[in-house]
Amino acid sequence: MHSFLTLSRGIDRLTEWIGRAVMWLILLAIVVSATNAVVRKVFNMSSNAWLELQWYLFGAAFLLAAAHTLRQNEHIRIDILYGLRSRRTQHWIDLFGHVIFLLPFTALMTWMLVPYAYDAWRIGQISSNSGGLMIWPARALLAAGFLLLTVQAISEIIKKIAVLRGLIEDPHSFVSAHEAAEAEGAALAAAVSALAAQERAK
Repeated sequence: MHSFLTLSRGIDRLTEWIGRAVMWLILLAIVVSATNAVVRKVFNMSSNAWLELQWYLFGAAFLLAAAHTLRQNEHIRIDILYGLRSRRTQHWIDLFGHVIFLLPFTALMTWMLVPYAYDAWRIGQISSNSGGLMIWPARALLAAGFLLLTVQAISEIIKKIAVLRGLIEDPHSFVSAHEAAEAEGAALAAAVSALAAQERAK
């Protein structure tokens, strides 16, 4: 199991580095969008290439950061039943979902998208929009995003098994929506009480 945990840590480092790096693509997309708008209004010039570049940048940030989001356990989930279970049961639910649903789906998508991107690169496919960009980078981003999700799913499965066997600490302590609301209410009440005490002291 030690070698599997070493693999998991390596995958986690890779996805974290990529996730932190691609966040700058959002800023770049904003700059491109603002520049395009200014040039269009001031000089009455524009191109579909600028619009498609914005989509590429945003798509790259979304797809390449998805694995990092999974590692952080930040993907949206509906926890109507999940939040009522013990943490150990939650780990079993996550492990089942990763093995039965997540990993097969991402592996299948990767297997289908790699030749899909390669074909677009091989024929030099270009956007049907006038002045548009090449298609293969967008398809390659799809393949890369699902590939990263696949390897991160493997990492999560390794960690879930290790947690259930007591080999590592739980990397994510789950807080249900009800518990989060209670904690927020308690913090708000404490802040109000502190303000009231200050007012009385005056």
